[in-house]
Amino acid sequence: MRLLDATADDLDALTSRWYALAREMEQYDDLNELSDDALGDVPDDGFRALLDDEAVSNYLIAHDGETIGFLTLREGDHPSREQARYLRIENLAIDEEHRGQGHGTAVIERVRAIARERDCDQLKVSCEWHNDGARRFYRRVGLRPKQVQFAQPIAGSD
Repeated sequence: MRLLDATADDLDALTSRWYALAREMEQYDDLNELSDDALGDVPDDGFRALLDDEAVSNYLIAHDGETIGFLTLREGDHPSREQARYLRIENLAIDEEHRGQGHGTAVIERVRAIARERDCDQLKVSCEWHNDGARRFYRRVGLRPKQVQFAQPIAGSD
């Protein structure tokens, strides 16, 4: 498994994989409902902005010369905490036909190495509360539950 730095040439691959992941997440909460009905309707400017953000790293996940997923990492700081620097997994998706083969575990191991290289104190990730598979995976690879995020739609907002 290799992580390949994504570039502007990879916008289609990033956008299509993000769309597939976002479609999967719709089942867990109505707040995840996408506004675009088809991949072709999704603008690539979201990933274009991420490619320009110095705190964000985007990667294509490759195995045996084939792209099998994508990863988005974001660095940040909690200046008032002992463990101040963190690396957050924003997106991690392995294409469905390549799941269950150890690729996700290998990605987490590589992300830990990246976190150490960048002098980060902790690795963070969040997932949908009802996504039992993701929760089991993150526990199995050594991450522990730390915090619960709450959300609420605001009626009447334009």
